[in-house]
Amino acid sequence: MRILFSFLILSLFFLSSCKETDNTPSTIVDGELNWMTIEQADLLKGKTEKIFMVDVYTDWCGWCKVMDKKTFTDEEVKTYLDESFHVVKFDAEQKTPINFDGNSYDWIPTGRKGVNKLAFKLLSGRLSYPSIVFLNSNLEPIQVVPGYKTPVQMMEVLKTIKAKV
Repeated sequence: MRILFSFLILSLFFLSSCKETDNTPSTIVDGELNWMTIEQADLLKGKTEKIFMVDVYTDWCGWCKVMDKKTFTDEEVKTYLDESFHVVKFDAEQKTPINFDGNSYDWIPTGRKGVNKLAFKLLSGRLSYPSIVFLNSNLEPIQVVPGYKTPVQMMEVLKTIKAKV
């Protein structure tokens, strides 16, 4: 009886936490950015007016972690991203093959921990972390912005990119 009661409580909790959504993800969930994968971005190709901002990072990159903690948690940055961009996280050293924009990209053993070939493409062969890649709604490159950005610097970059498109 106790197990049945626990199951019912968990079921009610699960159902109450579910909500209907459209196919265009919101970028802020519970006060945090809701990062999509590069594969999810690929599914939105040509179906949105928003620009894609791809954060290309690695697990060992200290400045990538600082940007996550300081820049991408800034309220002004989060609000502006939510209004104007789809936010994408991409681990440049991802070993799982990626299907993106009609092509397959594999991991190759090179450098510190190897690299996914899509990182080469997105960064035009200049592997620097963190790097922010901006893509238009058809996943065509707009600009690559390498290096750590403070919230103020990030706002300048975001507004400049938005004005270009």
